[in-house]
Amino acid sequence: MPNSKDIRRRIKSINSTKKITKAMEMVSAAKMRRAVASVLAIRPYAHAAWSVLTNLSKAFEDFSGFGFLEIRPVKNVLMIVVTSNRGLCGSFNTQIAKKIREEIANPEKLKINRIGNKKLQSEIVDQELTIDFITIGKKGEAIVKRMEKTIIAAFPDSADFAVATDIRPLSKIVMEAYLAKKYDKVVMVYTDYVSAVNQQNRIRQILPISKIDLEKQIAEMDVVAKEYGLIEPKVEYKIEPSPQEVLEFIFPRLIEMQLFHGVLESAASEHSARMVAMKNATDAAGEMSEDLTLAYNQIRQGKITQEIAEISAGRAALE
Repeated sequence: MPNSKDIRRRIKSINSTKKITKAMEMVSAAKMRRAVASVLAIRPYAHAAWSVLTNLSKAFEDFSGFGFLEIRPVKNVLMIVVTSNRGLCGSFNTQIAKKIREEIANPEKLKINRIGNKKLQSEIVDQELTIDFITIGKKGEAIVKRMEKTIIAAFPDSADFAVATDIRPLSKIVMEAYLAKKYDKVVMVYTDYVSAVNQQNRIRQILPISKIDLEKQIAEMDVVAKEYGLIEPKVEYKIEPSPQEVLEFIFPRLIEMQLFHGVLESAASEHSARMVAMKNATDAAGEMSEDLTLAYNQIRQGKITQEIAEISAGRAALE
């Protein structure tokens, strides 16, 4: 049984740790508020951009083999992984690693390319699928290295993507690699922010640009869009100078917006997960401190009782 000195030392250590976790919780809460504000600010733009593209349905059909809409048998996949730069955020990075392993273990799912209103299965079923990675965050880089997979580019800190223009080096790599036919499909694995206590792992097809994926994403964001008054009836667009020129201009902006949106969602989710993890650690430290304080008081009370008994016994012996 530990003595009172050991218990006092443990109580002091736990209280010190509690102060640290409480401070980290408060810092994460402040960062989470800023990150959530950024996510809410880009969601109306994302919703409007995706709505414009879905309304260009005829252009999707007419140019299904053009540039970013070109669909081909999936032999090589580029996977963009968004994780945190630091730990102490609960299972945030672990869930991303689990999602990656699930996708690698199920290559037939990755061989499905979606465009227009159809899902097209790659004709090359028996060929082994090659998956390369772009990592955002040091934790993601470490995860992929442990899997012994190829990383073609690494961005060690997601905080580097503070504004939309910061995403252009990443989007340039992705677009050039796809147009050069180095990869037949580009996907993004990230964490979608739902609430402070609820974050969901998602995998999104970035290229080829998929109309059904855009419609699905719009449906998921309609609740937020209503708050901003963005729900409008579908309209027919008059396209000038030509649909091809419009698509050539708008597709790169859409890809940049999708990548930036995913990074912002992950940032908000990371800070939320860290805030919750630090709150749980603070609460656990408080409970441990209370239990140890009770044990210390019991030992101290036992010593006092023993000393009183010895004094009483000594006095009785003198009488």
